Amino acid sequence: MIVGVLALQGAFIEHEQMLRKLGADTVELREKEDLQHKPDALILPGGESTAQGKLLKDLDMFDTVKQWIIDGMPVMGTCAGMILLAEKLVNDDKQWLQTFPVSVRRNAYGRQLGSFITRAPFKGIGEVTMNFIRAPYIESISPGVEVLAEANNHIVAARYGKQMILSFHPEIGEDTRIHQQFIQMVHEKN
Repeated sequence: MIVGVLALQGAFIEHEQMLRKLGADTVELREKEDLQHKPDALILPGGESTAQGKLLKDLDMFDTVKQWIIDGMPVMGTCAGMILLAEKLVNDDKQWLQTFPVSVRRNAYGRQLGSFITRAPFKGIGEVTMNFIRAPYIESISPGVEVLAEANNHIVAARYGKQMILSFHPEIGEDTRIHQQFIQMVHEKN
């Protein structure tokens, strides 16, 4: 299995390292030519969502990546990746891929000083450490969206079909269980 990791900006290297620990091969997606060899799955990392979205468009990668997701390619979006996938941003007029039917609030916990770490249950895994860095959260979900985790009375992880979004950074630390759940999702039939 080959997982494409959007490597335009943000915390992509940590995702690659986590996936390799689990035996998955990775490929960095940096320019349009990198999309010629379609991976089996995709990770949209944390970072700066506006910069990533703009680069996806400027580098003529946006439409291909969106079509892959619409066609059913498994994708995990963390932090900025959640913002890129969200159907609606409640506090920003920019909209990006819009493939995940949720409303998301950007920088929901405030600026960098509002970053924090907590532990909370994650569906199918148990309690995990959650690192929030200028994090968004999900304000509302549509029918068919499965809530995977909540923290501080907010939805911070969800699944819709073959898409998984997280407000926090599961690539930080040594716990591979969330990436393992993503890999299992990639292998599911449907």
